[in-house]
Amino acid sequence: MPQQSKTIHPAPGNRTVSGFLPHLPLPGAIPDNHVAIADMADAFGVTHRTLHFYEEKGLLTADRMGPMRVYGLEDIRRMAVINACREIDMPIAEIQDLMLALTACESQDEAARIFENALNARKRELAAQQSILRRQMQRVSELLESAADGDATGRAAVAPIHLSPIEAKCLALMAEGYPANRIASLMDMDLIAVLTLESDIIRKFNGHHRFQAVAKAVLMGFVSAE
Repeated sequence: MPQQSKTIHPAPGNRTVSGFLPHLPLPGAIPDNHVAIADMADAFGVTHRTLHFYEEKGLLTADRMGPMRVYGLEDIRRMAVINACREIDMPIAEIQDLMLALTACESQDEAARIFENALNARKRELAAQQSILRRQMQRVSELLESAADGDATGRAAVAPIHLSPIEAKCLALMAEGYPANRIASLMDMDLIAVLTLESDIIRKFNGHHRFQAVAKAVLMGFVSAE
């Protein structure tokens, strides 16, 4: 892959964006410059609040065209990287570190290597979580078998779990591995509302976190194990 020369783009407010970014596909319908916040949100399947949040964290910087917030090509490309990282539930702090490292890159090859290293690190984290989830599912199975061998009266006293349609849909997306921000986009809900919904689901399944809740839901037949 040919290397491109290092770019430095001045922006309003003395902002300077430099370095290199990994080559990721951009949404097909998005223009390459002066993208309004509504179009940016629609193109990447996020809410306006999510974009404001990224700006608060220093990941994006909207320019101004009169009263309107707009994004240039550099921030559109940055958003492609940020969005890809959030789709694999990479923590914001890690994304901040990644974008800072990319800003300091001296070549396209260096940017590609840094991004690949970040993805491999996240892959290892997910593999560890998967291992933990398997152990937890095994433990839940053991507990369920133990409960099945217990007193019938005691079993009858256990309150059944009831999920509303919106909770059932959220649980299904959790089981597919979607992070909260992606669920918010798919369900057309605010991120805070989705986090509250997830918390209610975890509580109903008496779990400590989403992985336990999903494991119990699978074993109890609320979602498919496939």
